[in-house]
Amino acid sequence: MKEWRPLLYSILSILVVACASLGSPDGGEYDEIPPKVISASPMERATGVQTRKARINFDEYIKLENASEKVIVSPPQIEPANIRADGKHIKIELKDTLKENTTYTIDFSDAIEDNNEGNPMGNYTYSFSTGDDIDTMEVAGTVLNAEDLEPVKGILVGLYPVDSNLTDSILKTIPFNRVSRTNGSGRFSIKGVKRGKYRVYALDDKDGNFIFSQKSEKIAFDSLVFETSCKRDVRMDTIWRDTVQYDSIRVVPYTHFLPDDLVLLSFLEDGQDQHLLKKERTEPEFFRLFFTAPADTLPTIRGLNFDEKCLLCEASEHNDTLTYWITDTTYYRQQDTLTFEISFLETDTTGVLSPHTETLELFPKNTWEKKWKEQSKKIEEWNKEREKKIRKAKKPLAYEENPYLKTYLDISCKPTGSLDPIENPRFTAKEPLASVDSTKIHFYIKEDSDWVPHPYLFLPDKKDKKVYTLYAEWDSKNTYRFVADSAAFTSVMGNSTKPRKYEFRVKEDEEFGSIFIHVIAKDSNIIVQLLNHSDKPVATQKADKDGRADFFYMKPGDYYVRCFIDSNNNGVWDTGNYSEGRRPEEVFYFPKKLSLKANWDLEQEWAIRSIARNQQKPQEITKQKADKQKNIKQRNLQRKMEKNKNDNSASQKHN
Repeated sequence: MKEWRPLLYSILSILVVACASLGSPDGGEYDEIPPKVISASPMERATGVQTRKARINFDEYIKLENASEKVIVSPPQIEPANIRADGKHIKIELKDTLKENTTYTIDFSDAIEDNNEGNPMGNYTYSFSTGDDIDTMEVAGTVLNAEDLEPVKGILVGLYPVDSNLTDSILKTIPFNRVSRTNGSGRFSIKGVKRGKYRVYALDDKDGNFIFSQKSEKIAFDSLVFETSCKRDVRMDTIWRDTVQYDSIRVVPYTHFLPDDLVLLSFLEDGQDQHLLKKERTEPEFFRLFFTAPADTLPTIRGLNFDEKCLLCEASEHNDTLTYWITDTTYYRQQDTLTFEISFLETDTTGVLSPHTETLELFPKNTWEKKWKEQSKKIEEWNKEREKKIRKAKKPLAYEENPYLKTYLDISCKPTGSLDPIENPRFTAKEPLASVDSTKIHFYIKEDSDWVPHPYLFLPDKKDKKVYTLYAEWDSKNTYRFVADSAAFTSVMGNSTKPRKYEFRVKEDEEFGSIFIHVIAKDSNIIVQLLNHSDKPVATQKADKDGRADFFYMKPGDYYVRCFIDSNNNGVWDTGNYSEGRRPEEVFYFPKKLSLKANWDLEQEWAIRSIARNQQKPQEITKQKADKQKNIKQRNLQRKMEKNKNDNSASQKHN
């Protein structure tokens, strides 16, 4: 056995050295050269091609990153092509029958990287033609969401030639002629285009048939007819010395394809397919139904193990989220499961709203038995603490009711304390309100040290059954008090509130500023909105006939500005409709933020059409960010800089 040990040690030593050399950073310089195409079959830009298989050969091992998202075949393929990396090759197999006299392009975008270091090849497109000529024109632009000008990532963009086949319904009948997909900036580039005149469309293709066949598919269309062209041009390329300093700037000639500035505004049509999306019952006292689209009517419910008359429906603004409160305690305390039939209008397979009935069975995640056990435990714990206090005091204490013996209605007020000059407090209950006892509500103004009754209005919200608003004549010189006695508010569940008291003061006018927007446009019916950092409206005004919108009592801070052309004068933004040829109402963003100071008036003129739509929305409030740019990692340079730093540090220590 001993004679084998030297040989065994030798083998282990070789393995250790070999394994160490694989991961050692000192085994030579990192590979920073991106992959290169050395050949292809058929050759790149080959003509007269009749095979559906192709192979692209590289000088090193490569991989494809997110090929399903980034690689686009044009003309679009109904049956997806098989495209995969295989060692130093990319193998392509088209499943659809090849079209005659057609240029095919496989646009890899930046999906190709070397296998070891991940060095990106850059944007690469492989093309060939089944005819005698190959088409080389390109068309580029941007797709934005029509409502908020957000860049739209991953939507298909396609071309239709302007000829006898181009009809107003072509997007519903004929697949795209050429196609591309947008990146994180909403940018697209359609390659292999024949010289000619075209229209451009965008489609969020849900079912992969490359036509507009579902209402849930977001689309964009434009009546603009453009002609492809190109010209010789130059661009400036920066040569970097390292990650901070540049070495030089060189002039690079290239072919500039036009148009490259198309802007499409995508939207979902009204009247989305209506279906019951989901149901939930988190608590025993209520359940919710969620629908995929707004509805004009509410569903009809027939209880199978309870009386449906006990249900109170709380509907969202568009009737697409419904909360049903079970007002009879018998049905949620003594039985867990509710079974009922629900009848509503549902979109059938032909796209028509038709009556539909189904049976639902709902069981609460948190049962009444579990809730009662938790409450009983709290009652018991409170009683024990009360007994400890009595023993410690060694005398009877004043009566104190156990707060857990009864369920109280929770109600909140916003804002509290300080009010803006034009603000009114809103009171929101946890459950829909059945009644408010006006004899138990009081409102006072402080005069010297006395609280004196003061005129007020306390009115219910027109849409939300849980909300009341307090209206009064507010003055910054005064202090106000709102008092609600016990049981002033009672919910549909029979729960009442504890006594409540709130005090209010009104802020001074000098704490606020004003913003005056002058919209320069020929359009009428312009709605102007001030936005916060989340791109949400905080104030809305309709501009007058001169295009002026005035915003008073605005808090100091940063604001952004958006407007839309209210074509039908209904006060809200409206989407488009493809069949009617109606595009969404136009939206514009002011390209800079406005910073408002206290006791300050800010005036801003705004020519809404002075810059392109894709350059308007400020980056600070743009949620869809550009894809991270792939670059050579330059690890050799980083290693060299780190070595120089260490050498300098060692030299200083030696000195």
